[in-house]
Order: sequence, then C-alpha cells, then structure tokens
Amino acid sequence: MAALETLGEKANNLPLLPGVYIMLDSRGEVIYVGKAKKLKNRVSSYFHGEHLPKVAAMVEKVADFNVIVAGSEFEALVLENSLIKRHKPRYNILLKDDKGYPFIRVDEKAAYPRMSLASRSGKDGARYFGPYGSRGQTKSIIATLQKALLLPDCSRKFPRDIGKERPCLNYHMGSCAGWCLKDSSAEDYRNRMRQVLLILDGKSGELIDSLRQQMEQAAEELRFEKAAELRDRLRAVEGLANKQRVISTAFADTDAVGFCRGARSCFTVLHFTGGDLVGKDVEMMEEPLEEDAEAVSGLVRQTYTGTRGAWPKTILLPCEIEDREELERLLSEAAGRRVYIETPKRGERLRLIESAALNAREEVQRRTTAAQRRSKTLEWLQKALALESYPARIEAFDVSNLGDTGIVAAMTVHVEGRPLKKDYRKFRIRDMEIRNDYASMYQAVYRRLKHYCDGDEKFAPLPDLLLIDGGETHAAAAVQAAAELGLSLPIYGMVKDDRHRTRALIGPDGRETGISGNQALFALIGSIQEETHRSAIEYQRSLRRESYGSALDKIPGVGPKRREALIKRFKSVKAVREAGLEELEQVLPKDTARTVYAWAHPEKEEGKEA
Repeated sequence: MAALETLGEKANNLPLLPGVYIMLDSRGEVIYVGKAKKLKNRVSSYFHGEHLPKVAAMVEKVADFNVIVAGSEFEALVLENSLIKRHKPRYNILLKDDKGYPFIRVDEKAAYPRMSLASRSGKDGARYFGPYGSRGQTKSIIATLQKALLLPDCSRKFPRDIGKERPCLNYHMGSCAGWCLKDSSAEDYRNRMRQVLLILDGKSGELIDSLRQQMEQAAEELRFEKAAELRDRLRAVEGLANKQRVISTAFADTDAVGFCRGARSCFTVLHFTGGDLVGKDVEMMEEPLEEDAEAVSGLVRQTYTGTRGAWPKTILLPCEIEDREELERLLSEAAGRRVYIETPKRGERLRLIESAALNAREEVQRRTTAAQRRSKTLEWLQKALALESYPARIEAFDVSNLGDTGIVAAMTVHVEGRPLKKDYRKFRIRDMEIRNDYASMYQAVYRRLKHYCDGDEKFAPLPDLLLIDGGETHAAAAVQAAAELGLSLPIYGMVKDDRHRTRALIGPDGRETGISGNQALFALIGSIQEETHRSAIEYQRSLRRESYGSALDKIPGVGPKRREALIKRFKSVKAVREAGLEELEQVLPKDTARTVYAWAHPEKEEGKEA
C-alpha cells in the first residue's frame, strides 16, 4: 500500500500533456505501455480507487513507471506503437505474429521475366502485385496465368537452358508453348509477360480488345494457324477476366472489424472488395486489459503497421475510438494514400460490421468450452456487481402461492453456472394467514440461513451470491433475515422486464445493475430465474396434488389413476364436487361416477333415503 501511495504521489506531479507511460516491475522489466492525452490524469488513475481484476493484477506488480512527453497525441500514438513492438509487454494486447500477406513479384529487367511468390513487397526495381489472402491463393493465381498464356512453370532457366533438353510433358499436353525449344521467340515470351502485367494491373479489358484485333487481322491475312492460337488465348484471358476481383487484389476496398470478449477474446477482420467477402483474419487472445474502444484501436494499429503490407481504402470499426484522427494519419502515411476509419450507424456498412461481430462471437463459441464460457460469465457478474469474491455458488429464492393458502418458497443452487439439484431446498411458509410475499421471502431466507447457523450440514456452505425473485423490497427482506442472524451476504433482487425476463439486478439500496447488454450474463441470470420459478411452481402443484389425493382417495372405487383423471379434467376438488353426473361419466365408469356424485352431494342421497 505504501508503494502505491508513493507511486500515486509521483503520478500527481506529472504534467497535463500528451505522452506515453511505461509500467515497470520489481526487476525493471516493462510490463505495460500506454498513451494518454493528459499523463497526470491517466497515470494517477492507476494508483487510486478500485479496478477491474485484470487491471488490479497489473497494478500490483508495478514497482515504478517512466513517462515520455510527446509533442502531440499523434506522436504519443506512434511512440506507444513503437514501444509495444520493441518490449512486447506482458499486459498489452499482442498479436501472435506480424502477419504479412503474399505478393506476386515480376522482375521486368530479366531477359525472361517470371512470376514468383514474395512474402512482402520490396524496393528492388521489380514489380509487386497484391497482397493476396493466402500463399495458396497466390500460387493458384500464378498457376492460372501460366496455364492461360502457356508460360513455363518448370525449373529451367532461360535463356541458359534453351535447346539443351527435350521439352517436358507440359509442352506435349498443350499447357506450355515450349520456350525451351531452339526456335522459341524471346519477343513472344516478353509479349505474353506484358499481357500478364495487364491482367495483374486489372486491365484485362485492354488486353481482350488487343487480342481480338490481332486475331481478326491474322484471319484477314489468311494466317489461320496464328488466328486460332490468338483465339484460344483470347478465350483464356476472357475466363480470367471473370476472376478479376480476386486477381487484381484481395484487399482493395473495405475491411470490417469485429471484436468479442468471452472466455477468450476474438479480433476478426473481414475483407470486402466491391461488397463481396474475399478474406477473413481471426486472432484469439486473452481478455485485454483495456476497454473495448482502446483495445480495438490497439489491435487495428498492430494489424496494419506490421509487415502486413495491405491497407484498404476504408476500415470499419464496431465502436468509436478516441484516437481515430491520429490512427487515420498513421495508416495513411504507412499506405502512402488516404485510409479512412469509420464507425457506421446504418445501411450496408453497418451490416458488414454486424457480420464481423457475428464471426467474432462464433469463433469464441467454437474455440472455447462451455465451462470456460460459464467461468468468464461469472467473472463478468463479479465485476458488474463489484463482488469481493468470485460467485462460484449462487442461490436463488422464489415464492409461489395460491391466493392466501398454499404459500411455498423454493431455493435453487447453481455452482459454476450449472444447477446442483441435490442442494435444492423447499419451504412451506408457516403461520401466514394472508398473502404477504415480503414476509414469505423473509421467512424462507431466514429458515435457510438458520439451518446453517445451527450447524445443519445439508445447508452448508453459504452462497457467494444470493438472488431473490423480485425487486428492492424483496431483496431488503432477505437482507433483514441475514442481518438478524449476524450474517452479511451479497443479496440482489432479479428485476423483470415486460416479457418476464430478468433485465437487471437490484440491491437493497435501490441501485440497479443492468445485464441485458451482456448476452451471456443475461442468459445465465435468466436461466437461474426461470429454474427457481419452475421449482417453486412445481412444489406448490405437488402439494395441491397431495391435498387432492387425500380427499378423493376416500371415495370407494377411486384409485390413483382415476384420481389423476379427475384432477386433469376438473383441476380441483371443488370443481369435482360441483360437476354434474353426466360430466363425471365422461371421465369415469358409470358406477364409479355415481359413487363420486353421491360423495359430492350427500344431502341428495339423504333425501332419497328419507
């Protein structure tokens, strides 16, 4: 604590200027790097007040910190990016690798230029096309171009190997023009490579027009063999034109970013060209220290400033980020042209973002176990309610009644997010002459906790969190019951929306915590509420069946099956008493129906005897 106070005092002396802060552990190693618009405000916040568990874990390890004042927020962003790449701090978001995308390289200066796959673009005088989505896709494009224009894909070197050996199988199969033959034309080879460049540049239309003119001219000059060759090449190029979007570039248009927190977090980028999805990148990671907006900003920065070498015209983000202008400038300078960053609110671009978010959620679901997801949801619950301990054991109460009679309560138990039915408990509410839900809840909770205080092992251990079906007053009744036994537990009411779903948790002080914004948490609390309500209703029904049974079982000829048939048809003993003979005969044999009718109307039977 003394160390934090010292660091807090040091932070209070920092300037209100933009810059970068560097957190160090006891060994002097960098464990976190961050940027701030105002260093004093941001750094001092780490050493005052409560923090989320992951932030608190990082702060505990901070032995000292350094700061670097920057001339602007943009300089701070660039410096932070550089320091993260250099130190790879433990608590920063770190992509697994600086993922690059392959290019097609063509050295026009060579006597016989060839296409080759390159991991990144270079400044060696050659031409680079791309980037493309994968090495496999890039190899496929090269192979397609070679086959269409009858270019070599063998390991022979030209002009060194011309005329030295017989042509390979590709020549005999008609997929290569046989450039290793003595009479092959170097000019024809270079002409075909110029056609390759036109296709890779996205200018297939120009090439198609040129080939058609050459074919028609050859036909007019009665060079039919040449015209047939040009016709075949024209057809092949027209086929390639249909794939022009893929061949010209895989990332020329728009990238949509998705981000999802879960048992593990997922960062997803969908690549669109002309509205068509042409690629997808997925990065799984531990939950970031930062909030969503800051985490997305850092991930986008790492993705596009590494060796990736691909910058779309527009990057669509799922949330607004504070440093959008600075990040736009950074990426624009890296790309050598303007890169736009947008957060769409409607229209087609919003649908692209929703698609990216869906992909991120699906990846989290697919790559994590149900137990991991439940554990993360309970961590979120702990964070949302600021609980001191992880809510491994959750108990929930609900009261059910039939008017002023048959008042019961049910207690369910969920451990690690799963129901533990052997620990469920049921309570008949005693000494309650009129319906009073608050008094009933107080009694049920008091009796459960009193059993624990009396050493009853069937009621141990105490829950980490107690949930009450109802609002603030219901929760207050449960708190009163615990207080009278000298116990202090986190107790919250489950507040429902107009569709009877739990939308928030409310403490006895009236403070609500909304949960509908977190789908996993909303589903968990909703399932607990539904299970507790079901248990209470089922208990009440079982008691009513017992009551019905004790009355109807006294009638001669009415056994368990006929009793169940009567209750199923008439719903209550009162309704059976009021039923006419014809109604009873629809359910029972006539003799038994008359017996039941006589039991229900003894005064009529007495009249007959008289």
